Amino acid sequence: MASELNGQNVIVKIKAIYSSLSSKEKTVADYILTNPKEIIHLSITEFSENASVAEATIFRFCKRLGFRGYQAFKIALASEVVEPIKNIHEEIKQEDQVVTLAEKVFAGHIEAMKGTLKLLDEKVLESIIDVLVTATRIDFYGSGGSSAIALDAYHKFLRTGINCNAHSDGHQQIISAALLGPGQAAVGISHSGSNKDVIEALRIAKANGAVTIAITSHFKSPLSKEADHVLYTTSRETLFRSEALASRLVQLSLIDVLHVAVSVRRQEQTLDNLQKIREAISIKRY
Repeated sequence: MASELNGQNVIVKIKAIYSSLSSKEKTVADYILTNPKEIIHLSITEFSENASVAEATIFRFCKRLGFRGYQAFKIALASEVVEPIKNIHEEIKQEDQVVTLAEKVFAGHIEAMKGTLKLLDEKVLESIIDVLVTATRIDFYGSGGSSAIALDAYHKFLRTGINCNAHSDGHQQIISAALLGPGQAAVGISHSGSNKDVIEALRIAKANGAVTIAITSHFKSPLSKEADHVLYTTSRETLFRSEALASRLVQLSLIDVLHVAVSVRRQEQTLDNLQKIREAISIKRY
């Protein structure tokens, strides 16, 4: 992303154009210059609330700096204020042995699992299960790393007998959302909660009467605003990285929870489907 600044340091660039900024843009600049390390962990909604400026002002400021958007700005800023190796994993050090690396990665995953379990809201979970059990169709949306989560959800829910599908392509997500309606559900999955394709798909699905569900790691994100129900994951992963590690495993676990709960509620049909599936795939095994 450094190329977007034509080789200039982000903070240096902000200081260079500071005098030409409007009063609102100076508020954005001041907040960044005062809290550079905090910014990389904030969604644009949180930044907006903390700095008392509109999200549109922040977006325009990022564009003025030469970035495509807020996320690109954060990645560039992170390259200046975060130790490079932290872009790979937050807890590791250059001198760590491979066994130590393994211990830290596993510890991060375990911590994320425990944290998310404590974070689960029973009423929200029950409401989501009620929606999924009665849905005539469920479409899962995920882009990038989250596409694997959406595909896993489809693979699991296929066994329940509910009509479902997974879409990772942005155009397919929008087409799918446009064809959803009352009595159906759209599940958007995004670690950052800022993926434009998934957000737009949920927005369209909701406008057409479908119930929208989000799985994300950020409480105040654009995705959570578009969802009727939200399941939050927690991990120590920063939001300037697009590659989610521990949060990916937690999202898979949440999908498993939903699948098991729905299967129990649709027990007779699910068990019948499982028997049919086992018989069908037996010819695929030695």
